[in-house]
Amino acid sequence: REFRKATEVMERLLIKYQAKPVKLVLNETIYTVWVDPKVVTEPGKIISTLKSTVPEKVRPDFESLLDKKESRYQIVATRVTYKEAEELKKEKLYGLGFERGEQRVYPEGQLASQVLGFVNTEKKGQYGIEGHLDEQLKGKPGMLKTVKDVRDVPLSIGRDNVNQPAVNGDDIVLTIDRNIQMKAEQVVAKGMQDVGAKYGSMIIMDPRNGKVMAMANVPTYDPSKYSEVEDMAVLNNRVVSRPYEPASVMKTFTMATGVDKGVMNPNSTFNNTDSIRIADITIGNATKGQTGSVTMQHALNWSLNTGTVTMAQWLGGGSINYQARSTMYDYFYNRFRLGQLSGIELSGEAPGVVISPDEVQGNAPRYANMTFGQGLDVTPLQVAAGFSAIINGGVYHAPSIIEGTLGENGQLKPAASKSQHQAIAPPTSATMKQMTIEARQAFYAKDDRSGYDIGGKTGTAQTIENGKYVFETTEGTYLGFGGERGQAPSYVVLLTFAAPGVQIGGQQASPAFTDMSNWLIDYLKLQPKG
Repeated sequence: REFRKATEVMERLLIKYQAKPVKLVLNETIYTVWVDPKVVTEPGKIISTLKSTVPEKVRPDFESLLDKKESRYQIVATRVTYKEAEELKKEKLYGLGFERGEQRVYPEGQLASQVLGFVNTEKKGQYGIEGHLDEQLKGKPGMLKTVKDVRDVPLSIGRDNVNQPAVNGDDIVLTIDRNIQMKAEQVVAKGMQDVGAKYGSMIIMDPRNGKVMAMANVPTYDPSKYSEVEDMAVLNNRVVSRPYEPASVMKTFTMATGVDKGVMNPNSTFNNTDSIRIADITIGNATKGQTGSVTMQHALNWSLNTGTVTMAQWLGGGSINYQARSTMYDYFYNRFRLGQLSGIELSGEAPGVVISPDEVQGNAPRYANMTFGQGLDVTPLQVAAGFSAIINGGVYHAPSIIEGTLGENGQLKPAASKSQHQAIAPPTSATMKQMTIEARQAFYAKDDRSGYDIGGKTGTAQTIENGKYVFETTEGTYLGFGGERGQAPSYVVLLTFAAPGVQIGGQQASPAFTDMSNWLIDYLKLQPKG
């Protein structure tokens, strides 16, 4: 009984703690320490005191600066903390002065570094939130201008007097959950190690509102030590800044289009011969042997390219004509918002490319390839947001990473609601949700928590060299969701690993998705059903 009571108390404390924002970025008062060599009376004592109090913050040649008697100002130490400055002031060293300033501090170190960005030496925000909301974060300086009389006494009345108070910058609250973010970064790092990947990324969204719960990229960096970064690419947030070919995860978008237009359902059949001819190109399946009359559900389970290409033909009444291509473009670009800026509050977002059927390159072969995720460039953020609409009831929510701002009283002022629209009909969404559940159960569900709705789709993206697809470096992707059975999904997870050789999404990325999904079920306290 006592143990149960203690557990309940801890759970209440945890809920209370989670409700309060955790500071990922804050300002710290720092000082620049200087000397006036002309009036210094105890140079030896100044040197010994600086060496003992701030040994890592003094300039390498600061001892010689005290000999510059012709100068009245020489900087001897920088980035001195308030506590250190107070220790120096206690010594009452004549000729030693202090200039107050501020610097950004990142108490969580590397956590969410590409989301946060940093402030450079010119006090300008760079990358991430810091770059996108630089003006909003830094506030406005004040001004005090006073007219004085001949005795240097300020006049209380004067039309030239100016007293303009400074305006503090906003305290921004993110939608990021610190604990989910930390776990996501751990899962990506471990997954990279397991598959020998060069880099990995993950985004976790709440599909019910478009809020980003975590956004992880590895390798990463410490924002307080950004100047030590050797590879500048590490500063970029790959989830929003690096469009890529998502490969077979796009089959969920293609089939959602077909179901919504009424040309297919999970039991619709086609004759699979492992290849299909579109104009002057032949498209084959990565998985061979699933030939004969097969259903669209079977095509999704086995990721058959011939299935989605056939579905595109159905949209045009038998061929991938202008009608079929226009329909696909409407769903991909307009409804699911692929290939265009999402408006997320992060700097460096890239739009990607989805070719219009009105362009020369928007032909039948291009659109045939698009059905299984080739021939278009989209960001992981766009894919996660679009997929959320496919399985959440059909509503597209513009993704957001800003929860709101904190007022002076510490109360949260929620951010304005972002745009949303009905991308597909609710019955279509219900069908696609079940299709992706069955696709996962076919091969990858053995380690999933029982009693929940968990679905997803794999993808293996080839890279392009000299205009041709090659397998020297590939990118494995897993796109999935989870939640309580029969309810709207609670999370969408998309993760990618890029590595030399053939990276198959099901083998490389699916285990990491399973790890993250099972952890989220426990963390979010989702309830199972038999």
